[in-house]
Amino acid sequence: MKNFKLDKSIDWVITILPLVIIGIISSLLMLFPQASGEVINTLRNLFVNEFGFFYILLGLGILIAAIIMAFSRFGNIKLGNLDKPRYSTFSWGSMIFTSTMAADILYWSLCEWSYYYTAAPFGMENMTAAQLQDWSSAYPLFHWGPIPWAFYILPACAYAYMFFVKGRKRQTLSEAVRPLLGKHSDGKAGRLIDVFAVCGLLAGTATTFSLATPLLSGALAKILNIETSHFLSIAILAIICFVFMVAVLKGMKAISYLANFCVVVFVLLLATFLIAGPKVYIIETGITAIGKVINNFFNMATWMDPLGISGFPQDWTIFYWAYWIAWFVATPFFIAKISEGRTIKQTILGGLACGLGGTFTSFIVFGGYGLYLQTHGILDVASMIASGVAPSAVILMIFDQLPMTNLVLGILIVAMIAFYASTFDAITMVVASYSEKMPEHQDEPRRKLRAFWSVVFLLLPVALLFSDSTLSMLQTIAIIAAFPLGIIMIMVVVSFVKDLRKDHPQIEGDIR
Repeated sequence: MKNFKLDKSIDWVITILPLVIIGIISSLLMLFPQASGEVINTLRNLFVNEFGFFYILLGLGILIAAIIMAFSRFGNIKLGNLDKPRYSTFSWGSMIFTSTMAADILYWSLCEWSYYYTAAPFGMENMTAAQLQDWSSAYPLFHWGPIPWAFYILPACAYAYMFFVKGRKRQTLSEAVRPLLGKHSDGKAGRLIDVFAVCGLLAGTATTFSLATPLLSGALAKILNIETSHFLSIAILAIICFVFMVAVLKGMKAISYLANFCVVVFVLLLATFLIAGPKVYIIETGITAIGKVINNFFNMATWMDPLGISGFPQDWTIFYWAYWIAWFVATPFFIAKISEGRTIKQTILGGLACGLGGTFTSFIVFGGYGLYLQTHGILDVASMIASGVAPSAVILMIFDQLPMTNLVLGILIVAMIAFYASTFDAITMVVASYSEKMPEHQDEPRRKLRAFWSVVFLLLPVALLFSDSTLSMLQTIAIIAAFPLGIIMIMVVVSFVKDLRKDHPQIEGDIR
């Protein structure tokens, strides 16, 4: 331990300072909940309501930039010197899907439609049953569709170019913006960017467990016929931590195997819902939802509700864009690392295809089953959610409609644990690299750093488990953190284009 503390190859500022900052903020929130809540609500109003247009424009701009980049002549530039991609298409696609918010996607697939069923997209009131069905099935596909995936895929290309073409080893945001900042990337400006990035990541990932824990705890308690408790929730978090710690210590090969396993379990769960559920209804509703998104994409991507009639884009679209942006600190780095040997075009189009394929399938099948229960008068999910019933409890009621409920719940538990483990494998590898001061001599961060961050990712949600208000506030902090991170994202993309034009002057006019 003494050598660990004195190890000069570890960046202790990046490693310790974000933990101190998050610890201070958490303490203030718990000690002064009312005053802290007022401050955070004021900041939320500022960033979400006053500057909400920034998130909307950034989302549309990043997606357009990604498509232009893919089909420009820059799209043919190879990310590395390998004869063929490092990972097979299946393993690569599996890791892309599972390294993001795959468990969140599984969770929201089961209940997100119900929030939109009682909302008023585009200010529409008194909608018919058909309109309620169509919009509530379409909006989840939009909110987990091309724009949020572009937040990850385009920066991933920038990072992969930085690693495998430029040969730069530092896996940090400050390194990614070096073409703009120059020597300041190694100074205070770069340090500030990296410290802030890790703080935002810690806040975002700690709150992510809030989705899994109540549902997993309720599902396990139902199977075992016991009461839910904080102890049970902590035990579940410990199991997730153990799985992803073992995988992350084994390295990228183990992470690849875990990702493949996640996909197999995911397909098994999908098949269960399709076999037991209304197959024709689910398929037809899914096709209709995709068509609805395609036909209304730009309306959905630019609707700001300027009169404030419904608050729908502020509560949902802006929230989701901000939440995905908060994760761009880590996830694109992982996608970049596994994309060696592919072209920019292959990475963008393939990454979008893999992400959208998994996401759309999840929302169409799981969401479609719940929507069927709603529209056919079997289970009024939307009313229960609107009345304040816990989403996890409602989801368990949806599972009660399936045959062999406990068996299906067992598959759900395995799937969510594997998904969360796979997701946190990816970000642990990345954030451990932030702690490396001199990473030139190894492809992966050292085992002790990976173990350290694995434990940190468990401790924060355990601490927050005993304070629901603090957890809610930290979710808001993650949204607020996305504003400057969005600015940094723009800097990363501009730096990427600047590098491409400098290295390939013969085609620089192609995307002007």
